[in-house]
Order: sequence, then structure tokens, then C-alpha cells
Amino acid sequence: MNNPYEILGVSQNATDDEIKNAYREKARKLQEQDYGPLSDIADRKMQELDDAYDAIITQRRSGGYSSQNTYSTYSGSSYSPPTYAEIRELIRKNLLDEAQIMLDNIPETSRIAEWFYLQGMIQQKKGWTNAAYDNYTKAYSMDSSNPEYARAFQGINNQRNGGYRTSSGRKDDDCGFCSICQGLICADCCCECMGGDCIPCC
Repeated sequence: MNNPYEILGVSQNATDDEIKNAYREKARKLQEQDYGPLSDIADRKMQELDDAYDAIITQRRSGGYSSQNTYSTYSGSSYSPPTYAEIRELIRKNLLDEAQIMLDNIPETSRIAEWFYLQGMIQQKKGWTNAAYDNYTKAYSMDSSNPEYARAFQGINNQRNGGYRTSSGRKDDDCGFCSICQGLICADCCCECMGGDCIPCC
């Protein structure tokens, strides 16, 4: 991989907050751009950003960061991945950046359905509907028997489609025929009061 600091456009002396802000800004710009049929390019660019951010944070947490102008590859021998319960708690507290860091620190080879589900949760909370949809879809496809993933997939799908509603705008239990009947009964009462009979009894 290329120097991750160069990918994020920051120096190796940048603070953690500067690293985070650079990542978020580049990710936001990618989300705003419409690549159309070339969406795979955006996916690759986003993956490159994710990998760069992951490499920097992992290296710094492992004590491999140095203020010198060198970049060493992290071996990962002493790295202990976070638990999904910890990540869920961060998301629940709306600490999305911290949750994202912990998700990014989980190796790609260890990313199960829950990883994609939690990634979708973070993206949905940030308003990145399309990216959230992709990750919810991935989680659901990996474990379609999980009701939590199914609800998330269905919910984001409805959100993208504008939700469900009937064409007439009435509630589902409204009955057009019953409304007609009520109108006729009302008309008959009026006629009888005036000496007529709209609906004869016999």
C-alpha cells in the first residue's frame, strides 16, 4: 500500500484529530460525487481511504508511530480486535467516529455479517443512505435468518423507495363501497323528510 499519510493528504506529524478530520472530509467528498456507471471507481477510492485510515490508527495504537519521516508496516502480532458489543455501545452513544475506528481495525478476513451491519448503522446515522444500503444488503445476504439484519435491510430499502403508501391516500381499511352506501342512506332520509322515497322499502 502507498504511504497512508499521503493518501489522506496529511503529514506524519498530524494529530489524531487532524487524521480523523482529513479522512472524514475526503470520505464526504466521495459520497457527494456522482460517479454513475463508474461507481466502482468510487468504491475503490473509498476502500483506499479506509485502508489508509485503518493503517495509521492501527500503527499508532500499537506504538508503531514515529514522528520521523518513515512509515513502517504494522505486523499485527499483538493486535487484539475489538468486540462487536463494544462497537454497538459506541454507536448507541452516537460516538460514530470511535466506532468507525474500531470497525476499521477488524481485518477484512475476519469481517462477518455483523461487521457489515454495524458499518451500515454508522453510515445511516451519518446520512449516507446508499452506502448504508450496500452494507445492510451484504449483512442480510450473509445471514438472512437474522431478524435484525432483515429489519435493517427492509427499512433502508423502504427509505430509498420513499416508503409505502396507497395510491388513493386512504387508510388500508377504508372502504369506497361503504362510503357510497352511507351517501345513499343519507339521500334517502332527506327525500323521506320531503315526502319522497329514494330507496323504497317494498
